[in-house]
Amino acid sequence: MLHIRKAVERGHADHGWLNTWHTFSFADYHDPRYMGFRALRVINEDRVQPGEGFGTHPHRDMEIISYVLDGALEHKDSMGNGTVIRPGDVQRMSAGTGITHSEFNHSSEEPVHFLQIWIFPDTKGLEPGYEQKFYSDEAKRGRLRLVASRDGRAGSLTIHQDAELYDSLLEEGVEIEYPVPAGRYVWLQVVCGAINVNEVRLGQGDGAAISDEALLKIIAEKDSEFLLFNLG
Repeated sequence: MLHIRKAVERGHADHGWLNTWHTFSFADYHDPRYMGFRALRVINEDRVQPGEGFGTHPHRDMEIISYVLDGALEHKDSMGNGTVIRPGDVQRMSAGTGITHSEFNHSSEEPVHFLQIWIFPDTKGLEPGYEQKFYSDEAKRGRLRLVASRDGRAGSLTIHQDAELYDSLLEEGVEIEYPVPAGRYVWLQVVCGAINVNEVRLGQGDGAAISDEALLKIIAEKDSEFLLFNLG
């Protein structure tokens, strides 16, 4: 079964410096039907104007993944990390017992476009942690590239939850299959382009909650990128 979350139906706010779309309830946007999916709590698509950003603020007991699509995102946190995240980079920050951080557009001329993803950890009160890795387009083209997992296998980031995150780039007409393990759930999020999943079309920004499907057949209607979450 596929339950489609259309891009245009997401929560939306335009603050001038920030244009943001919320797949699930977040900040001033609240919809009791969309409070997350399994351990997946937040998928925000953010566009931040040059020189603007999120000032220092706290988090705790959350796995936070940042994925830059265009531009550059400058990160600083209370663990002493300071870095710039660019397209292809994936950042994981485990808030654990508590951290503070800031995220700003690194450019004074170009906007930055990125996804912010929150996943509930399976254990509260963990020691805060940080990882950042680069995954080339070639590593994701025509296949599902594991970018986050509980055990950090295959060079993926390590997250504290029984979940896996894959990224894929498909050229128009390319088809791949994903066998869904028994008892697992899938969330698909289209980053760009358009794909068909078991003959259901998903366009840019669309998401799908998937259950009771043993096999996903995914074909690109046009050049596309999407994320696949395997969730317990």
